[in-house]
Amino acid sequence: MLSLDSCADQYVMGLAARADIVGLSTRADDADSRLRHLARGLPMRRVDLESALAARPDVVVRYWGGEPRLIAALERRGVQVITIPDATDFDDIRRSVRRVAAALERRPQGEAAIAGMDARLARAAAPWKGARALYMTPGGVTAGQGTLIDAVLRAAGMTNAEARPGFQTISLEDLALAPPQAVVLGFFDTFQLSGDSWGVGRHRVLQRTARTRQVASLPGALLGCPDWGAAEAASLLAAKAPP
Repeated sequence: MLSLDSCADQYVMGLAARADIVGLSTRADDADSRLRHLARGLPMRRVDLESALAARPDVVVRYWGGEPRLIAALERRGVQVITIPDATDFDDIRRSVRRVAAALERRPQGEAAIAGMDARLARAAAPWKGARALYMTPGGVTAGQGTLIDAVLRAAGMTNAEARPGFQTISLEDLALAPPQAVVLGFFDTFQLSGDSWGVGRHRVLQRTARTRQVASLPGALLGCPDWGAAEAASLLAAKAPP
């Protein structure tokens, strides 16, 4: 098995037998790789045809990695390529886990990952009791309905303050007229902050809201990939709920 990007790495490291892994991406041991501790001792390869063919994989797993010509060339040579789709909720993740696990002939491991995810979600269920929360990234972007972030907020019992679907720039007008009860930060651990900027642009309303209403800061390693690590994000968020 060979993975072509950091998100595919999580699936391969989390589901495949180590002896069957012929390559991970060069980002497998980066700080934002959730399962980076499993990358030690495994080969890491560039994403190009020469490197991929040298690894002689029977299955390649990807999320965004690998250009179309590379994927087509692998498939012409009989390599099975599994593309992980975006996820908007935990059902999407369950489907992806089962699909990858089946391709890797590791169905029991896939079901174990799903069971662990579901157990985390059950423990995290609804402690925020509908509190209205705004998700905020260092660039001042938020997430509404139809995103995995929205599913994480709802799993912990929060109501998403962003009414628009998808990923959006935070509306300063909405923030001023209807401030959220809570702010959930995401990816701030991967962003180099400078001075008092807080990485949310230079607008004081964003900076003040981030400072005064922050209830949790979720690490990028739990948010960047559509995998079962999102349940860990929900657990961390649930643990921050007031008694």
